[in-house]
Amino acid sequence: MNIQSAAPSARTPRQHSPRRLLRGATVVTVDPDLGNFEHADILIVDGRIAEIAPRLTTEDDEVEVIDAGGMIALPGFVDTHRHTWQSVMRHGYAELDPLQYFDEMLKGIGAGYSTEDVRIGNLFGAVSALSAGTTTLFDWSHIQNSPEHSDAAVIGLRESGIRGVFGHGWPLIADGRWTQDSTLRHPSDIARIHKEHFSDRDGLLTLAMAARGPEMTAFGVWQDDLALARDLGIRTSVHTGAYGHNERFHAVAQYEKSGLLSDDLTFVHCCRSSDAEFAMIADAGATISIGVHCELNAQGIGDIPLDRMLNAGIRPSLSGDTETKCSGDMFTQMRMLFGYHRSWMGGGHSSVALERARLTLKDILAFATIEGARAVGLDDRIGSLTPGKQADIILIRATDLNLAPVLDPEAAVVLAAHEGNIDSVLVGGRYVKRAGAMTDFDPPALVDSAIVSQRRILSRR
Repeated sequence: MNIQSAAPSARTPRQHSPRRLLRGATVVTVDPDLGNFEHADILIVDGRIAEIAPRLTTEDDEVEVIDAGGMIALPGFVDTHRHTWQSVMRHGYAELDPLQYFDEMLKGIGAGYSTEDVRIGNLFGAVSALSAGTTTLFDWSHIQNSPEHSDAAVIGLRESGIRGVFGHGWPLIADGRWTQDSTLRHPSDIARIHKEHFSDRDGLLTLAMAARGPEMTAFGVWQDDLALARDLGIRTSVHTGAYGHNERFHAVAQYEKSGLLSDDLTFVHCCRSSDAEFAMIADAGATISIGVHCELNAQGIGDIPLDRMLNAGIRPSLSGDTETKCSGDMFTQMRMLFGYHRSWMGGGHSSVALERARLTLKDILAFATIEGARAVGLDDRIGSLTPGKQADIILIRATDLNLAPVLDPEAAVVLAAHEGNIDSVLVGGRYVKRAGAMTDFDPPALVDSAIVSQRRILSRR
């Protein structure tokens, strides 16, 4: 296996994660039992949140005290579905017919990716996500062209320092053997990946299956794939009901009819799913991921079924989907979802449904944090600033001109904040961004590697 590591010029040595005390921040915990603090301290010990209180004192000389006054502290964002390997091919498909994206990125271009292109795509995309406050990323990796491609994808995630869920998918080839009524079972290499890369259950990376489901495989195949994932003890994420041609499969209903619908499943998009299927998802405790910006940009995908999800009692998580069509950051997803929701208030739907579907900015922020944590099976570790959980924390400068003076911190974050307002990002108590700069990487050098990869990919078209 010849997979390069990040170039020395792009990396700087990682610092350890000592005991830290974040002093005097406005704290948005996203924990309903704790609520928010106008001014509070956060004590971090061994990478976890040890205590949050209006004023903490310590006589431990080894505690690093950080002045967080003028900052909004909140949980790191959780992106529950991103095709990270496509990061160096950003923004080229938003105006095009989605069929062109499928024909090019998921056939010709994707089939020609080298292992190094996969590694750079994942590293570049994950570091970019960290810079924008996404501390946990579900990497929906449907580019398992070889075992070495899968290794490269995992290595890229690990090098980035992000908390990642690696969604192992299938090979990209020019014909439809893997995606059109396929009789091929999920690649068995997932068992090797599980053993070689994910033996540390307390590590930053976990494994999941990025499955094809009833819309892509023959009857019996998707059931066997799900059984494989459950034998490995991992979650499964599956694209469902995205376009008109997917509606006839009633994929969620097939899972339910087969007795396989459970809380270890996350359904992506669901734009064409029925109200009955939403009720099934809610009853099973399964979750949904919506890629707001990409779905709004994807011609023919249909309306985001937000009100129908909410009426069924489902609180969705958010995703950046593919940066070939949209912006991947969670600020964009939150802002666009709230605007989309408010644009329907007073028209288009029944008044009864609108009352049931009414959302607050607090709800939107929860979708990007704790609901995302639930959708990736990590809500006991992340998603809120709760003592005992991992210290995945964003510090946003509340004194910046586009945010100050802050009346409501949740409103400020959802309606106006952006990547440039992020002062610091911590993953497991360790800084990955501090004072506005990435701590482990030289961004210009990383961009240079992405440019080289993009040129190499385009040269093979």
